[in-house]
Amino acid sequence: MNLVKNLHSSLRPILVVEDNDMDLDFCLQAFEENAVVNPVIACRDGEEALDFIDSHSTYEDKFLPLLVLLDLRLPKIDGIEVLRHARQHPVWKQVPFVILTTSRENIDINTAYNLGVNSYIVKPVDFVSFTEVVKHIKMYWVLTNELPFSPHI
Repeated sequence: MNLVKNLHSSLRPILVVEDNDMDLDFCLQAFEENAVVNPVIACRDGEEALDFIDSHSTYEDKFLPLLVLLDLRLPKIDGIEVLRHARQHPVWKQVPFVILTTSRENIDINTAYNLGVNSYIVKPVDFVSFTEVVKHIKMYWVLTNELPFSPHI
């Protein structure tokens, strides 16, 4: 797990589970472009993500994320298994998960929704389009959506 930015904020973090350096960099740059001020935590593979989920399982935990952006194609343990594991924890059932992946396969989309994903987005390949997607994610999931737990710690 890497604490990527803005550690000392009183806002809940955004967890990004992404193994591709370029995609993670795109994501962080797009957050900056769109003035996302929440801390960002990155897990670089599915195993790290499972460890993170198991280590942060109370509403009072300041690292319980406001939102999870989850890639499906991960080393060690894939994103579907990360989602399946998270949805077995009572607290993590309420954390919004957005799949952000390259896969357009119906099996992936259907499986993700059957496991309780909140949104499924195919990653744009260029930075301008990616920034636009992050803008929409920020507007809805960070600014508009009401969580069943406090967005502030």
